[in-house]
Amino acid sequence: MSQFTKFIILPSLLLALLYVSINTATFDITNNYSYTLWAAALSGGGQQLDLGQTWSINVNAGQIKGCIWARTGCNHSGTNGTNCQTGDCGGLLRCLGYGSPPNTLAEYTLNQYMKMDYIDRSVIDGFNIPMSFLLTSNGCTIGPTCTADVNGQCPSVLKAPGGCNNPCTIFKTDEYCCNFKNCDPTDYSKYFKGLCPDAFSYPKDYENTTYTCSGGTNYKVVFCP
Repeated sequence: MSQFTKFIILPSLLLALLYVSINTATFDITNNYSYTLWAAALSGGGQQLDLGQTWSINVNAGQIKGCIWARTGCNHSGTNGTNCQTGDCGGLLRCLGYGSPPNTLAEYTLNQYMKMDYIDRSVIDGFNIPMSFLLTSNGCTIGPTCTADVNGQCPSVLKAPGGCNNPCTIFKTDEYCCNFKNCDPTDYSKYFKGLCPDAFSYPKDYENTTYTCSGGTNYKVVFCP
């Protein structure tokens, strides 16, 4: 190989590495819960996490909509089968779609308007475990966190095995599902908001719910921080 050929290849490799670093975000997902959890990500799939274990995924910076959650009370049923009490995604270990309520969600869109990342934590689908969603680079360190005992204080009508359900799933009415253009907070959404003030508590909840940082930021999701 000539010196000229080496000169051509090396910059190309550096440019490729630079492109990957700029156009992907790393999410480190850690289980601090005293029991085994099954992490899930859309996109990203899924992974069993014992206490203290971390699962890292890389997400394309142009991801318009993604989310991460924990599944609890799972049983294996084959090479890629995992049926879970909360957050189940069609019985798959590596999720291809959203999980079933109740499940606490870490949501994100990457490198969107003004090349910014937008993240939030949502209890619109209910709550199964406490979660923090932290920004860990580009000078951004703050993100939504909720460590409250939501399940222990859950209103009786919303109680579900392993979690606290959302009122839309229970009542299936416009008042709780926000199927119409304008909807207001309800007593149930106020319950979630009171315990997790920086989380989306119903679809039109925009009060202190969204965090931003420049594109290319990396993130850390901790179950039971």
